[in-house]
Amino acid sequence: MTTMPQATTSAATAISPGGIENASPAQIAEWVRRGEAVIIDVREPDEHAREHIAGACLVPLSSFDPERAAARAKPGQMLVMHCRSGRRSADAAGRCATLTPKGWRLVNMTGGIEAWKQAGLPVEVNTAAPRMSLMRQVQLTIGVGVLAGCALAWFVHPWFIGLAAFFGAGLVFAGLSGTCGLAAVLARMPWNAHQGTGASCDRGTCA
Repeated sequence: MTTMPQATTSAATAISPGGIENASPAQIAEWVRRGEAVIIDVREPDEHAREHIAGACLVPLSSFDPERAAARAKPGQMLVMHCRSGRRSADAAGRCATLTPKGWRLVNMTGGIEAWKQAGLPVEVNTAAPRMSLMRQVQLTIGVGVLAGCALAWFVHPWFIGLAAFFGAGLVFAGLSGTCGLAAVLARMPWNAHQGTGASCDRGTCA
């Protein structure tokens, strides 16, 4: 594998204790313009379908593989991770620590796509895609289910606590298995029909 050139860190970047650089959207946009970096979007497909940075390659954190991300870059390019606000991308960059001994330069975009937009940089938007991400839909459904179960158990009959227990058991199963039946059901709902329309590098091209 070609060793990444170690450019001098600018004022717009900072190196974390783990060797991962943190860079501003403006600095990253300049790197991309010069062909020095590829952006890896670690959000989920439905989030990417709604809005994404042109040219960003989708490698979701839920199934993240460092080698798969590295395969999206051309020789000599930096790997820049981004998510919505910067937390998931920092996690993804940390998982790529095994790539640094091979010469890869890893960067986390501070503030994520929200900071990118605040900096006045462009994004591609699909208004047909659902506004609420699938992850948030799952969280909302589970929250409503638990609250409803507790309220019904308190005001109607104690057996309704089973509803809250059902959703709790579902969360435990999802955590242990890495699969979420509720997410699979919600993904098939009419309002999520466009969630998979975001371009992905796994289908041969970047967005």
